[in-house]
Amino acid sequence: MAPKPASTAGKAPASTASKAPAKTTEGSKAAKKTSKKTAPVAAEGDKKARRKKSRKETYSSYIYKVLKQVHPDTGISNKAMAILNSFVNDIFERIASEASKLASYSKKSTISSREIQTSVRLILPGELSKHAISEGTKSVTKFSSSAK
Repeated sequence: MAPKPASTAGKAPASTASKAPAKTTEGSKAAKKTSKKTAPVAAEGDKKARRKKSRKETYSSYIYKVLKQVHPDTGISNKAMAILNSFVNDIFERIASEASKLASYSKKSTISSREIQTSVRLILPGELSKHAISEGTKSVTKFSSSAK
């Protein structure tokens, strides 16, 4: 039975570390007494919380791959990556909503590459839309040839 208190004693100060400095010595003794009973449950809860941590989907790995293709020796900060991720999400949302409107105008329930192409033409300005359309066409052609 000696191993259990040793393991909980090691874990208890970590959970009360932020609270302990503000309390008196009697308060910290009371915290230790109560934490001995609750520490194993909290430790198990923490492990479960770590396992059940919701995954956050980002474009950061793809942005990083493209960066390395264009500039192999250049890095990117977390803040810059967050900004680029927001930018990609924003553009995606704009194109998707415009494509949805175009599909509803023609009374279709499916967004095809045609709606995406038209929405890109409407949203992106000038040369940027031309480049985006040519890259999109190239990607769709490559996908179609590999699917066969």
